[in-house]
Amino acid sequence: MKLLSPKLFTLAILLAAALVLASADAVSDNEMQKHEATESRDVVEEKLRVQSLKNSSMAERSGGALNEHAVDNPEEIASMVDESIRNYTARRNLNFFSCGTGNPIDDCWRCDKRWYARRKRLANCGIGFGRNAIGGRDGRYYVVSDPNDDDPVNPKPGTLRHAVIQDRPLWIVFKRDMVITLKQELIMNSFKTIDGRGVNVHIAYGACITIQFVTNVIIHGLHIHDCKVTGNAMVRSSPSHYGWRTLADGDGISIFGSSHIWIDHNSLSSCADGLVDAVMGSTAITISNNYFTHHNEVMLLGHSDSYVRDKQMQVTIAYNHFGEGLIQRMPRCRHGYFHVVNNDYTHWVMYAIGGSANPTINSQGNRYLAPLNPFAKEVTKRVDTGSSVWKSWNWRSEGDLLLNGAFFTSSGAGAAASYARASSLGAKSSSLVGTITSGAGVLKCRRGVMC
Repeated sequence: MKLLSPKLFTLAILLAAALVLASADAVSDNEMQKHEATESRDVVEEKLRVQSLKNSSMAERSGGALNEHAVDNPEEIASMVDESIRNYTARRNLNFFSCGTGNPIDDCWRCDKRWYARRKRLANCGIGFGRNAIGGRDGRYYVVSDPNDDDPVNPKPGTLRHAVIQDRPLWIVFKRDMVITLKQELIMNSFKTIDGRGVNVHIAYGACITIQFVTNVIIHGLHIHDCKVTGNAMVRSSPSHYGWRTLADGDGISIFGSSHIWIDHNSLSSCADGLVDAVMGSTAITISNNYFTHHNEVMLLGHSDSYVRDKQMQVTIAYNHFGEGLIQRMPRCRHGYFHVVNNDYTHWVMYAIGGSANPTINSQGNRYLAPLNPFAKEVTKRVDTGSSVWKSWNWRSEGDLLLNGAFFTSSGAGAAASYARASSLGAKSSSLVGTITSGAGVLKCRRGVMC
């Protein structure tokens, strides 16, 4: 019998190891797919999707038979196989692997090329005051297959409205690309995640999202735009309750008396009122990685100067891009504690950050690019308040990058202890903002590759 040369023997061993790992990965894939199918057995479309994923994965693995006679340099090929095994091991150990963007949310999950099979890991990647929002992590998957919203009182199974009103935790995904035009505001129940990754989902040209008197909601990966004023109609809010709704303002996302809310990686623009508003005692909120464009009053945090319950409000605004066509309120704050950290402000017409009723604003590591207008260089605005009053408000700028004549008017205490309740995570250098926010807005995620 002819013995293999040492080089070819090494190659054979390494290729065998790679095949064993691939086989183990295939078993892992099948187990994950079976688990997901079990979780979503009340939705037929999810079973079909999982089976399709299984078939396509096996087809990918079966392509390309090895041919040793085509190997010109066995040592080079052996080295490549060895490197692929090391990379595979690193990817599986996600707790110690970073994409290197410096964005801790994205580095937590985007490095995984099988993100679609482990969607719920996103719930463990939150930061800031809303970091404990788990959404539908502990529930089943629900696949939205029908973009229609024909009956806000008796929504059809398979629609987004039917999903969000359920009284159990659900992780809501979408069967395909769709535009959802809501007849009335989408009233969410507690412990829900709306996850638009992997498809192109627009909530547009009608009502939009209401998060009212609930807890633990995650909204990720949606285009939300052209939201209209709706209301004076019956709308269902749970399987057992529907009621009369007065006029809704036309906010993109309205957070009302709710807590543990995370709004991440959405693209928002052109709504009738605010893009994201949080009022009436809402707290424990993170608004991160979103892309805001083409809007006047972007974000209102706090109901009114007289509504003192908003003193408990804590909101983190991190890694967002405030882009073209914005005018003011990025955000406009009242009463509470607001951490504005590592955001990119590339456009405003009037001001970027405003407030009244003595809010504490902690601005750290942001990049503020002032407009050309010489009368609009100031980042901050105290709304309808004299300087004798606002000079005691705790507003500070720490490590911000102020460009094109931008300036931040600080006030109140200089001591860091005064901002403890308005501190929710460690700020990174403002020089990194461009990299950290480069993926702001809806991501173009595809199965089988890192998102």
